[in-house]
Amino acid sequence: MSSVDTSTAAAFDVLSLPMRDPRVKPLLDELAVEYSTRYGDLFGSGGAAEELNRYPAGEFAAPHGALLILQENGETVAGGAFRRYDSRTAELKRIWTHSAHRRRGLARVVLAELEAEAARRGYRRIYLTTGPRQPEAKNLYLATGYTPLFDLDADPEEIKHLAFSKDLTPVEG
Repeated sequence: MSSVDTSTAAAFDVLSLPMRDPRVKPLLDELAVEYSTRYGDLFGSGGAAEELNRYPAGEFAAPHGALLILQENGETVAGGAFRRYDSRTAELKRIWTHSAHRRRGLARVVLAELEAEAARRGYRRIYLTTGPRQPEAKNLYLATGYTPLFDLDADPEEIKHLAFSKDLTPVEG
């Protein structure tokens, strides 16, 4: 996978929005379908809705969190969020690319934007988990410098929550 060059990243509008903004809805709607399709009730009887509502929307708002989307020609094509994990660590959540826009490097753009925003907010580390049935996510995190906090040779279905971390470069201020 090649990295996204700055001219590609510049072709998008990066918006920081509250969870309830209508431009976030495509992200949440497709995540619900994706989670339901891939996982069913693997993580509990509440399924995708339970996972998407696990954290209050305020956790993804400033000053400790952020929700970013990429728009192309006014259409939401990718996004993601972070919340406070601890005083030095942001936890990434809801990394998503619209199904019609995959394989374009947009997830890398989202990751870079989230990492930069987290560093600007004073975080020094990123933590995240992904599910065992998302090999493309696992590969993305490995390819972008994240350290797996699990045995890569183990059965992902046995692990369930594949955790990663990455140190951030402090923002000179």
